[in-house]
Amino acid sequence: MVFNSYTFIAFFAIILVLHNLPISWKAKKINLLIASYIFYAAWNPPFILLLWLSTVVDFFVGRALYTQPNKSKRHMLLVISLIGNLGMLCFFKYGGFILENFVILSNAVGIDYHPAKPNIILPAGISFYTFTTLCYTIDMYKKKSKPVASLLDFSLFVTFFPHLVAGPIVRPPQLVPQFETPHKATGQQLLNGLLLLTLGLFMKVVCADTLLAATSDTIFGSPGNLGMLDAWMGVLAFSGQIFFDFAGYSTAAIGVALCLGFVLPQNFLYPYAAIGFSDFWRRWHITLSSWLRDYLYIPLGGNREGKFKTYVNVMITMLIGGLWHGANWTFVAWGGLHGIYLWIEKALSDSREKTPRMPDSNIPVPVVVQASLAPTLPARGNGGFLYALFTFLLICITWVFFRSATFSAAWRLLRSMAGQALPSGPPLLTTAAILQVGVVITLMLASHWFMRDTTVLKTASKLPWWLLGIVWAVLLILIILSQGTSKSFIYFQF
Repeated sequence: MVFNSYTFIAFFAIILVLHNLPISWKAKKINLLIASYIFYAAWNPPFILLLWLSTVVDFFVGRALYTQPNKSKRHMLLVISLIGNLGMLCFFKYGGFILENFVILSNAVGIDYHPAKPNIILPAGISFYTFTTLCYTIDMYKKKSKPVASLLDFSLFVTFFPHLVAGPIVRPPQLVPQFETPHKATGQQLLNGLLLLTLGLFMKVVCADTLLAATSDTIFGSPGNLGMLDAWMGVLAFSGQIFFDFAGYSTAAIGVALCLGFVLPQNFLYPYAAIGFSDFWRRWHITLSSWLRDYLYIPLGGNREGKFKTYVNVMITMLIGGLWHGANWTFVAWGGLHGIYLWIEKALSDSREKTPRMPDSNIPVPVVVQASLAPTLPARGNGGFLYALFTFLLICITWVFFRSATFSAAWRLLRSMAGQALPSGPPLLTTAAILQVGVVITLMLASHWFMRDTTVLKTASKLPWWLLGIVWAVLLILIILSQGTSKSFIYFQF
């Protein structure tokens, strides 16, 4: 079941009615938990067993980690949790990838090994709920917060259907306390939630699927060399598609939760208005960025062990972040390229830095790298837009590796973008398609720049009610007219 379907609209309407009935809070939570399992079972019912296993194991292991005084036993319990969660993730998501590379390595050293190709189905959202449960057990090991008292609350935290499949990646302190006391949306929260849901669906159905997906698929699916204009239009189309698709899901998820009276963390803050790459990671997939910072980058040493180790930690974090997105070396290259960008940015920042850098724990922003070039760059209205545009164009280059299935396809497209892929084939895109992509991307960049310091709800609250109503109605009409072209969300495969 996906947000952009009539089935979900009917499902959500029923949940809203049940959640507002005059019944006990425990009964409402049970309703939400059952609804979350139904939502997930719409993909593949047997995979609910994985959710149950992960939930039950981490609930009891987390409690034991918090109460166990013996240090060696606590280590053993943490290892059990890590093996259970990461082992499940590695098998389902990376099993085929690991086997494929093992075969290549074996053949390279002269061992003739050709096993049967594994037929492993990837459970929807496994990367997201694995990170959700992992942060709980790690926090229990470090005693950062108290264990969740109720298995019902913990189960609902893990499986709450708005964030279950594609985030935002939530942590227990962000959501569990909301389950401990009765929550029901106020009239304003309901209106805000429905507005965010509508906006999220508009971003996905109209912008990502209807206006950009066809151009992106055409260019990235082409087996031959491309003209320079076609290549750039295809990459720009994907840069918009991936944002509207993923940010659309996050916006819809936050809106759905708000309609029920719950608040989920922000996941996107107009990332294409970023001035520099540290700023980009403050704004793109924020909950993953903060997770990687707190549970990988800082435990590796962060920036506390000298410049060389900091550079190493940055690259390790970005490489693993890339691999998290998919079982393909192109995703690793995508993460590595972002790591190189951050290296260059950090080197420039360090060369201008005259005051000591503060320790990681004192940095409030959810970024992977704390040393940012952004403070040394022109601010908004003083040339900052040119730096933001330069950042965006370099990020577009990384999307080539993210979207391409193979390195050969990525290099072919990069050469086409540079005008060096000769001979190039005939133009693939029509003038209308080029103009469509150009208009959509221009409007996207402009909206990111002018909205970079505010939010949708703040902006909406300042509009006259009649103007907001007109805009809302237009969004709904466009969603209905475009519904037939809608596809599944891209991040479901991660």
